[in-house]
Amino acid sequence: MSVTASNHKFDIEETTIRLANYIHNELGIPTIAHLPALYLTKAQVANILTALDQIGVTKILALRGDSIPDVAPQNDFQYATDLISFIKDKAPHLDIVGTCYPESHPDSPNQISDIKHLKKKVTAGCSSLVTQLFFDNDIFYDFQEKCQLADIEVPIFAGIMPIINRNQALRLFHTCDNIRLPRKFRAILDKYEHDPESLQAAGLAYAIDQIVDLVTQDVAGIHLYTMNNPQVANYIHHATYSLFKHSAV
Repeated sequence: MSVTASNHKFDIEETTIRLANYIHNELGIPTIAHLPALYLTKAQVANILTALDQIGVTKILALRGDSIPDVAPQNDFQYATDLISFIKDKAPHLDIVGTCYPESHPDSPNQISDIKHLKKKVTAGCSSLVTQLFFDNDIFYDFQEKCQLADIEVPIFAGIMPIINRNQALRLFHTCDNIRLPRKFRAILDKYEHDPESLQAAGLAYAIDQIVDLVTQDVAGIHLYTMNNPQVANYIHHATYSLFKHSAV
């Protein structure tokens, strides 16, 4: 289970570390702690690494994090690669997961540039990657092939977000305008715009169909973006259990 931290929450000790400690040690569930560092100093990150180590959380999702309008960053970590290099220097035993974008990072001029930066991120110390959400598996397969051509050989986990209500879809359109929505997916949103129960059922079915296709194509694993909805995770797990026996989720 991953514990997400936002750049809008500056007190990582009271948010991510506290929750990761509960999940890892009280519930006994392996935990990945998100660490967005654009607004953190090197001293703060060093303290966070020590705290995570002390509670036994040894896997970190290292990322720059989103910029906050009118808030100046600390400038110790301009890119995720800077953070990854720092972690590897201070705590080389920690397992670092990086992020990647099948449809390119919004700030990247093109996918070639994006994959070059991704290669640097992996070289800096990422043991695996997890993608931004996507709704077209062909885009993921194309991205995966380009990574292989660039000698990016770490496992790439496919990020899947089940869309289960209209408000969730609207937030997605507002924050992720670089993501292509296939005709089939748009048809679901249009057809069930005023039918929330059918939209939820169709959204779950669409996500499960994506996962089935990915697993049969030997994807390294699936990362579910469930937005703090454990019922969604439970439903998808049971619906696809037999496929998950030999694939990480």
